[in-house]
Amino acid sequence: MTIEAVLFDWGGTLTPWRTIDVPAIWAEVARTLVTEGDGAAGNGARPDAASLAERLAAADAELWQRAKTDYRAFTLDEVFAQAGTEPTPAALATLHEQWVPATHTDPQAPDMLAALRARGIRVGILSNTPWPRAWHDHWLQRDGVLDLLHGAVYTSDLSWNKPHPDTFHAAMRAVEVSDPRRCIYVGDRLFEDVWGAQRLGMRAVHIPHSDIPADQRGHSQGQPDATIQELDELPALVEEWHA
Repeated sequence: MTIEAVLFDWGGTLTPWRTIDVPAIWAEVARTLVTEGDGAAGNGARPDAASLAERLAAADAELWQRAKTDYRAFTLDEVFAQAGTEPTPAALATLHEQWVPATHTDPQAPDMLAALRARGIRVGILSNTPWPRAWHDHWLQRDGVLDLLHGAVYTSDLSWNKPHPDTFHAAMRAVEVSDPRRCIYVGDRLFEDVWGAQRLGMRAVHIPHSDIPADQRGHSQGQPDATIQELDELPALVEEWHA
């Protein structure tokens, strides 16, 4: 069957996996809030940075775990609200800066995406993320990838996270295709990416280099239609399936 579109996960797929100390990131955010004199609890009390960091990290972890069971998406505003504080511009700038090391696009991605486009295939991103679209667009533009995409969907703009079917349908609409059987999804996670895509009838390609913690693996593990070790292997695979 003719392949019309290839959709990609972002973190760990178009960007190489990096193990990040997430509580340490929230500690930096908490220090920013406390230094600003913000981060107050609902009763107006000003917390110390350590307790605020614990609340932020716990809220973040809880919302990600919720997404594993009921697939509900969330935003940074919800993380801060659940921790009993508000995201100031300085705090968001700190969070953004702390995550930058994990945002760099795989050097193979531009040529790979260009090769798929040259075959007339639509390409796009579907990513589970609480971060705003502007952050992702900035990083993709920095790495020369944004203009190679026909569309991108971030769950911070949706009601659901992968593997909910609505997320994949949203990504198909973004790249202007309608038949999941003519789509390939490429990702590093067997639950959200492989299992989720295959439930709609997409073929799923796994990139198995991410060191995903056990508590992030979800309730099901899909069996990929193919596994690749490098992004530059993908055009040949797509050409094989495209016939």
